[in-house]
Amino acid sequence: MRTRKASKQEKPLSNTLIILAGGSSTRLGQDKGLLELRGKPLIRHVLDAVGNIVDERIVVLSSDNQADKYARELGSKVQLVIDSLEAQTPLVGTITGLETARGQHALVLSCDAPFVSRNALSLLLDLCINKNAVIPRWPNGHIEPLQAVYHVESALGAAKNAFSEGKLNMAAMIEKISGVRYISTLVFKQFDHELRTFFNINNLLDLKRAEALLKHLGSQGTTS
Repeated sequence: MRTRKASKQEKPLSNTLIILAGGSSTRLGQDKGLLELRGKPLIRHVLDAVGNIVDERIVVLSSDNQADKYARELGSKVQLVIDSLEAQTPLVGTITGLETARGQHALVLSCDAPFVSRNALSLLLDLCINKNAVIPRWPNGHIEPLQAVYHVESALGAAKNAFSEGKLNMAAMIEKISGVRYISTLVFKQFDHELRTFFNINNLLDLKRAEALLKHLGSQGTTS
């Protein structure tokens, strides 16, 4: 099940959401994006958090079999695309998503961040004007390339250049992008005090922590 790529003649959109869900999850023993957190798959937590701040939604997967499973879960809510290259890394998934995107800018997320903040994402999109990338950066210098906004054309060229050099990580792509704006993660504390937006589920302990947090938030009558 390989979906078509958007025609160049189609009207370009403003913003595209790209969720990377094609990576294997050996530590969890199953497809991470379909792993349930309090009765809802992680991929839907992310999609629901993003809401309507984007014009187009793309989920990048690794195989036809995986795409069939996601189609049953998501229906027509998103466009499902399969990695165009054999290697399964975030960089390859990003290339596939950028090749498909019709938006001028793309918000790139991973499928395992159930508490992603809509306010944080809206801020990144607002700040991308006249920039080729807007990326959160921690005080220690660590960056969050999978919760960032990229100018589609510029990032796609940089990503393909990095891949042609045998470099398969997001940092290699970012090094080749000019006009990058880094935003301190401390800025996001004004609406996400505990910076849950950057919390990823990588193992069963993380899943249990997320379940406890959702239960706590639910008892307070609030959502992430």
